[in-house]
Amino acid sequence: MIKAEPKTILSFLWTYFEVLRDLFDLQQDNEVIRKEAFQAVLHQHKKDIKLQLMEYKIVRQVNDDYELRDVYYKLIEFILFEFRPLLPEEIDKFGNAITELFRKIKKGVDSDRDILLERLKALSVQIKEFSDAVEKNSIRLLNETRDLKGNVHRIDYREKIQKASFWIEYYIIPLNRILDVNHSQSISNKLLNISEFANQRRLNYDDEGVRQAFEKLYHLLIQTNDDVLRQSKILTNELLPLIERIRTESQILTGWIEFLKNPYRVTPPKLLKMELDSPYSNKIYLNTFEYFEQFTGSDDAIIDEDQDETERWIFKKKKYKEELVKSLPIVNFFEWCNKQLKSEDKHITNEKLFALTCLLFEDDLEVTAYNKDATVKIKTETANLNVPKLKVTQNGIPAES
Repeated sequence: MIKAEPKTILSFLWTYFEVLRDLFDLQQDNEVIRKEAFQAVLHQHKKDIKLQLMEYKIVRQVNDDYELRDVYYKLIEFILFEFRPLLPEEIDKFGNAITELFRKIKKGVDSDRDILLERLKALSVQIKEFSDAVEKNSIRLLNETRDLKGNVHRIDYREKIQKASFWIEYYIIPLNRILDVNHSQSISNKLLNISEFANQRRLNYDDEGVRQAFEKLYHLLIQTNDDVLRQSKILTNELLPLIERIRTESQILTGWIEFLKNPYRVTPPKLLKMELDSPYSNKIYLNTFEYFEQFTGSDDAIIDEDQDETERWIFKKKKYKEELVKSLPIVNFFEWCNKQLKSEDKHITNEKLFALTCLLFEDDLEVTAYNKDATVKIKTETANLNVPKLKVTQNGIPAES
């Protein structure tokens, strides 16, 4: 138990941050902080704070050496943006955990409510940690690659080739495979399957609390998909071409240096080929005339301004519930949905219509059908739907005859 107040510990971190940063660097390089190095840092800064470091549980002793506790190590790592690149095997553990939790959620979706809610929370935690791990890896790999491109550490070309090949083989290509949504075993593909399942359950589950949990999970997966897609583009569009260029340039320069060391070992090819040519074609007059001739009888051009990007539609359940209650009693529920959506936006999609159907499951509403032959046709942007004709009433409000 920590006896000090939280504000006291935060003030301590702020006051002695330079000491903590040096200890962080030592642990980052050597995994632990050697006893001699620990004492040297305190002596260098002239700070006798060993007792507070132990009392506030910032540092713990490992045999004769020391280490920053994991929570403080990750805090400093995040503040300094100095992340250790994770091996793809380390990121894959999130995929195993996500797969197992999803399997248990599907199997027990109609079983114990509390266990289902806890599994949904645990799944959300694993998805967030996976997204954070991918982002940290992309940041670190991009920084390492830029340092290698600029040759910050002044290494020779042969070592640059080795480092570039190492990053590609053990980090970049495996990570790109993990993020490839088209790969059946990738984590991104698993998240897509979970998203489809959560989307279905958030609309038709009986329990309100569980429906809200599936709703939160669905929106988290949408955000995660956007984040993972952004990191995947960084890998394929920026990181991989940059590091491939480093490897190619280094190979060319290394070969050229080896040639200059002993230029008489082989006969070099002719690098320059003498050839007399004109800077423009001898048919330039006819080509120019033909080019301008095509515009002499052209029609007037009409330029359409780009339409503003439409905002993403959000199902505001409370708002639609209030509108529904105001309109009670309703003799044709889906016709009401159609008019409601048309009053807001001419674009009626299957997603919007099906989202409104969750209002039918509210406890304070009573839903009755005329008969199996009474149906209504609703037209959306992508389909013509044949839906049942439903009456909706509420306690104290009689249904229309």
